Amino acid sequence: MFAVYAAEPNAENPLESLRVGEKDAPVAPEGWVTVDVRAASLNMHDLWTLRGVGIKPEQFPMTLGCDGAGTLEDGTPVVLHSVITSPGYVGEETLDPRRTLLTEKAQGAMAEQVVVPARNVVPLPSDLSFSQGAVMGTAWLTAYRMLFVKSGLRPGQTILVQGASGGVSTALVQIASAAGYRVWVTGRTEAKRALATRLGANAVFESGARLPEKVDGVFETVGKATWSHSMRSLKPGGVIVVSGSTSGPDPSADLQRLFFLQMRVVGSTMGTKEELADLLTFCATTGTRPEIGLELPMEQAEQGFRAMLDGDTAGKIVFTR
Repeated sequence: MFAVYAAEPNAENPLESLRVGEKDAPVAPEGWVTVDVRAASLNMHDLWTLRGVGIKPEQFPMTLGCDGAGTLEDGTPVVLHSVITSPGYVGEETLDPRRTLLTEKAQGAMAEQVVVPARNVVPLPSDLSFSQGAVMGTAWLTAYRMLFVKSGLRPGQTILVQGASGGVSTALVQIASAAGYRVWVTGRTEAKRALATRLGANAVFESGARLPEKVDGVFETVGKATWSHSMRSLKPGGVIVVSGSTSGPDPSADLQRLFFLQMRVVGSTMGTKEELADLLTFCATTGTRPEIGLELPMEQAEQGFRAMLDGDTAGKIVFTR
């Protein structure tokens, strides 16, 4: 079958191990289902896989793509939930210490077919396209959980989203705006700030800029490059919700500010299958649709990978079949 896959780990030049071509089709074990893929979205996790992060050398070649949407054998349209729990685990998926994502052990969704546990498919609402559904399972689900499950913030309060154009950041802007939050966003370039405004941000600022007032919550996916600004921008008693650190971890946590102003720092990772179903309903009900910055045939996947590697993103990158 046709697939986009990592041939071997390459820490220095990840795209050198990217392959676009034929690969053995997966076989669904007992309790798993086969999904005919119609669209798959690109995540930073796919670049980490190409670099060999979080995957053992003997697990290559690995089909890429944590996220996807397609149809079951009976034609039912579905979205993939990419968090796979360990055998016998009972409880919230994100708390399973042995959980994995697609592309860590199981082959990913950038292919004609993907196999996943039967519980890892969620019905795709009829008014969402396959491309829109394909971006929900990682970036949008992460944003949904950060805002509605982890932050404890209410509509009407002011939030700051650090970084204007990444997948999680654009999802946060769109979801929070639709839900009635006052949304402020930082961005490195005028084009990225303009994108945030178009997606619903109430105000945009240059990275590191002094804000007109302190905010109730900050949403962090950047890490070291923005952490100090996040801490300075937060009200006493406010919350910073963290789901990533793309610029690296910050060894300076500013603990004195943290305890003296009674701030909260909350970690958030992915989301549950039930939260994914709720997210899809939220989008269908509110008319909110994900920002897709680049949509390409799967055969042109290398172009999308290069755009992500170069930081040339404005929303999600999606590959279609």
